[in-house]
Amino acid sequence: MILQPSFSSDQYPAQLHHGYAQPPDKPEEACGVFGIYAPGEDVAKLTYFGLFALQHRGQESAGIATFEGERIHLHKNMGLVSQVFNEDILSQMPGTMAVGHTRYSTTGSSRVVNAQPALVKTRLGSLALAHNGNLVNTTQLRQHLEERNCKFVSTTDSEMIAIAIASEVDSGKDWLDAAISAFNRCQGAYSLTIGTPVGLMGVRDPNGIRPLVIGTLGNNPMRYVLASETCGLDIIGAEYLRDVEPGELVWITEAGMASFHWSRKPERKLCIFEMIYFARPDSVMHDETLYTYRLRLGRQLAKETKVEADIVIAVPDSGVPAAIGFSQESGIPYAEGLIKNRYVGRTFIQPTQAMRESGIRMKLNPLKDVLNGKRVVLVDDSIVRGTTSRKIVKTLRDAGATEVHMRVSSPPVTHPCFYGIDTDSQDHLIAATKSVSEICNQIEVDSLAYLSWEGMMIATREDPNSFCSACFTGDYPVAVPELLKRSKLMLEQVKV
Repeated sequence: MILQPSFSSDQYPAQLHHGYAQPPDKPEEACGVFGIYAPGEDVAKLTYFGLFALQHRGQESAGIATFEGERIHLHKNMGLVSQVFNEDILSQMPGTMAVGHTRYSTTGSSRVVNAQPALVKTRLGSLALAHNGNLVNTTQLRQHLEERNCKFVSTTDSEMIAIAIASEVDSGKDWLDAAISAFNRCQGAYSLTIGTPVGLMGVRDPNGIRPLVIGTLGNNPMRYVLASETCGLDIIGAEYLRDVEPGELVWITEAGMASFHWSRKPERKLCIFEMIYFARPDSVMHDETLYTYRLRLGRQLAKETKVEADIVIAVPDSGVPAAIGFSQESGIPYAEGLIKNRYVGRTFIQPTQAMRESGIRMKLNPLKDVLNGKRVVLVDDSIVRGTTSRKIVKTLRDAGATEVHMRVSSPPVTHPCFYGIDTDSQDHLIAATKSVSEICNQIEVDSLAYLSWEGMMIATREDPNSFCSACFTGDYPVAVPELLKRSKLMLEQVKV
């Protein structure tokens, strides 16, 4: 049984890419993946709640595939997890294991055909694949698959990975050998959950650029959960076991969980932006919550950038931990100066020009009595284009702030990401084309300072070489073809 999407992708015009009239002023989230092997449990509903916890990683589409022996139940559609699924749909999705996905598009447009999990038939039965990350060798991989007469339904690199596995299965290999052969053809970032009729796979690329964790459900060691972050385990009461390692494949079947280190040269390069911004603050990495790490970022920022002010406020919600850390280190009181409407989400309804001119504030509203007459330190986690920062600064001044000093808890973003985060091309990144003083003038603050790269790494308390920080340094751990760089620039020119 396969449940088909209930509406056409034609309802989502390309010019409203990601629900915005203009590109957003933040790096956009990666995707969220989830997998569960739990005979006797309601795996569809557990996956639903797992995706609900991972909703921050992608809000464009959601999907779940459950496996009932050889039979697959699939439902996916555009929208938030709570919009795509209801009790009736989930009740029609029995099974012993499931794979789930919540998507933000980085490769392939925002259309329902590109929603995941990707479903592909093979001689051993169907597989369902959920992918977080981006491949950088899609041109070569697609050419290889076309030479094998493979057909494509979507425009995503995720489907290419699934088809590559299916192609190896159809050439005579078993699930494990087929998957490993396919992964050795893939270059870039990929954390995967893959369902098959006989077992569930969890996989990370040799650099482990995107996260993936393993948990156990209840007291039964035979019930395993895979999730992009530990918050996806917490919501269903699963206990964190460990991370899937870079270049590792875990294979979960009725016999238990087996591990295969398929990459000859694994080298850990976790995306540092996962720690700064993307992952939820209650998720655990390196044996602590990311909230704790982000507090240290704020403390380090205060050490590096002295300022005289009356209050410290954050750009909510992602700037809050760093702002609190900045306040603790500097001794300047922390206050809430901006209130965020957390129910806005993404909208395809654009404000009229008259609304814009009247100062419509869909997401942030200032507390005038808190800000009036105050010298304000405004803390945010990053600046990409600078357009949103400038609007926020104006809002603070209109509310009565006498000075606005902006502090950023990461270094300047100077290079685009090709590994699963939707950033602008380099010529649209404000820090790639302007000095700090020029940015300061453009966003109209009294002073501006960024955290140093060294300070960001000191706060991790880990080996700096174990992270990918290419968006700050241009040092890409997986070589990016020039054609892909040019393609990203061309896409940005079309958007603008």
